[in-house]
Parts: sequence; C-alpha cells; structure tokens
Amino acid sequence: MAKIVALIPARSGSKGVPNKNIRNLGGHLVLEWSIAACLKSELIEKVIVSTDSQEYADLAKSFGAEVPFLRPDEISGDRSTDFEFIDHALSWLENNDELPEYIVHIRPTTPFRNSNLVDQAIACFMNHSRASSLRSVHAMSESAYKTFEIFNNERLKRVASESTQLDAANNARQVYPDTYIANGYVDVLSVKFIRKSGLIHGDFVTPFLTPVADEIDTEQDFDRLATLLEINPKIASAVFERN
Repeated sequence: MAKIVALIPARSGSKGVPNKNIRNLGGHLVLEWSIAACLKSELIEKVIVSTDSQEYADLAKSFGAEVPFLRPDEISGDRSTDFEFIDHALSWLENNDELPEYIVHIRPTTPFRNSNLVDQAIACFMNHSRASSLRSVHAMSESAYKTFEIFNNERLKRVASESTQLDAANNARQVYPDTYIANGYVDVLSVKFIRKSGLIHGDFVTPFLTPVADEIDTEQDFDRLATLLEINPKIASAVFERN
C-alpha cells in the first residue's frame, strides 16, 4: 500500500479556457506536465488522476497515471470544492484498502514544476510534527497591504484596514510586511487530519516557498506560458527528460 499518493484533479468542464487540462502546451498536454513531474518524484509512490471524463481518464493512463474511478458529476462543477474531490478519492481508496498517509495535491493548471522541489515539500511536511498541512506559496510582487477593495461601490479602501484614507498605500513596499500567494505548485496533506477534522488544510499550515509559479486561468495565461517555452525550452526538458 502506497504511503504517499499524488492526486491530480482534472475536471472537463472548464469555461475560462475550454478543455485547458488537455490543451497542447509545448508539445505536451497540460495534464501530462503534472503527471510527468509526479512520476519523476522519488517520494511519490502512486499518481492518481481524479476526473469526470472518460476521455481525460484514458489520456491520463496513457501518460502513466492511474485512474481507478471517475469523479461524479455533482462534485465536478465550477463551484465544486477541493474537499469534495479529495474526500471522494479518499473514500474510494479506503474502501479498497489503499488509504495512504499523505496526499500530494498537484494542480495541472500550474504545469511548470520541478520534481525535486515537490520532494522537498513532501519531506518538509513529513518532518514537521505540528503542521496540519503544507501549501506552496510565492512572494507577491507588491505587499497585499498596498492593495484595495471597493467600499460601498463608490470609493477605494485599503485591504486589511477600515480606513478609506489611501495615502499610506503610497509608502515604499519595504515599509510593509512581505505577503504571499498560494500558487498550486504542491500541497501536502495528512490523510489522518482530513479524516479526523473534515478539513483539508487546518490551522497550522506550513509554508513552502517556491519560485513564482505561472498558473493557467485565462487564454492570456496560456499564451504567456507557451511563449515562455519558446524562449526557454529547458523548462520542458527538466520535466520530461529522465534522470
């Protein structure tokens, strides 16, 4: 029974970038990038794709992943949560006596991924006795304290402040604390914690800092990543060339 299982969600109903999980990116499908990185990992023992599509399932299998079940339609919509597909996968694994200790949540929409960093994240979490989970983050180019909300639909208000006085937001970024954004590179989850709490991450989430990770949410994102591959083809060779 595998102790560490990578779980890659790949639903078929994307609207912002239609069929983005199986779009060609640098000669490889978007989903294929994440599967390849997981297969190259030295710590991940099994790679499972959770999808609602038989077409996606067949493609995932051809890339070397396992697809032992299809995800139900009712937890595969635009507003379906990460907890729903993870809980569904864990229930299947438990019913088949294959429940692991750790889930490595890998989002295919962050395709450029170094397997060595994935292994470092896994080791970091396994060696952290108090953490409820691990999330990858990268530093924001501007502190979130310099960003705004629209207050009462008529004027700007600084985030994390009740004040609509904005002059302080003009201060140098060095004045403010660094802030970080989750980037989908790798999350490491404790199955025991999920089953006990009904939560994925909990209240002691250890950070794992990565380089800035490019995600695909729009057609512009897709075009930008394709351009990056044209400029630097070593991005692909780092993922797909065997050690």
